Amino acid sequence: EYLIKNGGRHATIKLGFTPDEEIGRGADLFNVKDFGADYAYTSDGGPIGELEYENFNAAGVKITVHGRNIHPGSAKNKMVNSQLIAIEYHNMLPAAQRPEHTEGYEGFIYLAGMEGCVEETVLKYAIRDHDMAKFNEKKAVMEAAAAFINAKYGEGTLEIAIKDSYFNMRKHIEPVMYVIDRAKAAMEKVGIRPLEVPIRGGTDGARLSYEGLPCPNLCTGGENYHGRFEFIPVEDMEKCVDMLVKILTNF
Repeated sequence: EYLIKNGGRHATIKLGFTPDEEIGRGADLFNVKDFGADYAYTSDGGPIGELEYENFNAAGVKITVHGRNIHPGSAKNKMVNSQLIAIEYHNMLPAAQRPEHTEGYEGFIYLAGMEGCVEETVLKYAIRDHDMAKFNEKKAVMEAAAAFINAKYGEGTLEIAIKDSYFNMRKHIEPVMYVIDRAKAAMEKVGIRPLEVPIRGGTDGARLSYEGLPCPNLCTGGENYHGRFEFIPVEDMEKCVDMLVKILTNF
């Protein structure tokens, strides 16, 4: 609206909307070639000033534990309670690597959900780490714990499925750092102090960067994401509009 109203020279604008970002599927059907952009930005960041071009490597893990249900009155030496085995498995994982004990570049193993009964229990985890070697170490820890459970209770008691979601975009942004420089210059011209920080999460921009569309992440002014106290100041949103306009007109 601003550019239409005020006219003037600006870069060719391409707008993309990706659904299902929170489950890692947002860029699955995104056609980078048809989109036709040289580079892009996701407007998916947090507090004013954040500029992000490195993020977690990410994987989802599904643990399925099989038990044997039987009436508790006649359960001795017969019942196998999958819930208790699931708890045992979870307690084998390093407690210090839970999200609530990490910050900065520290990765984590996050129990995101659990559902079960005596017969079957499912645990869903997220693995995150900026460092690929440490990312793979976390996978190995979970696989080793699974092997221990199966050795103890019998093969097939616990199934583990690990699926990669996205990877750290940094190596794809570093060769085109002018994309970051242009964003920083635009921020400074509208009175925003750029703050280069690693994303303790991910964006669809990470996926797109691996598909050939460099796509760092810009701030929106949002705070306390994913919690019941999430909020965003209108003044910060307006400032981010100024930033986007400056990126488009100062190329």
